[in-house]
This record gives sequence, structure tokens and C-alpha cells, in this order.
Amino acid sequence: MAGRIGAPFLDKLRAVRGTRDQVELTAASRRENVAGAFEARGPIAGRVLLVDDVMTTGATLDECARVLKTSGAGEVYALTLCRTC
Repeated sequence: MAGRIGAPFLDKLRAVRGTRDQVELTAASRRENVAGAFEARGPIAGRVLLVDDVMTTGATLDECARVLKTSGAGEVYALTLCRTC
């Protein structure tokens, strides 16, 4: 994606613990499942575009955005390829 829009690609998030499959979890359980599951690889600056394959409740994107903002990102945007209802 970064190459297509002429933006640099930086792999700044990493999972620090495994999470349960979220398919059958409630929205609240999904938030709890991903809480603390990611950390930033070093400081973040500027605007960030998160890309994810599927968004259901947004719990994973919210947690990743929180980590990025805590690490210095000024703005975090998200792009998903599919959204479930």
C-alpha cells in the first residue's frame, strides 16, 4: 500500500503477546482481548496510516492507534479492506 501512494513504510507495531481468535467474542471482550497486546518499535512522529484486512468492532485498530499516539504519532488514520456488520 505504501508504495502505491508514495509513502514510506515503517513497521512500527509489534505484538507482545498472543490474542484469542475474536470471531465469537462480544465487542467488550474483543477490547479486553487486544488490550496491551501491542507495543511501538521506537518513537513515532507525524501522521500514521494503519492498514488492516477486516474491521468488525474496531477494537484492534483502536488499540493500535492508542499505542501509536502514546508513542508520539500526531494523527492516526485507518484503512480496512473489508468491514463486517
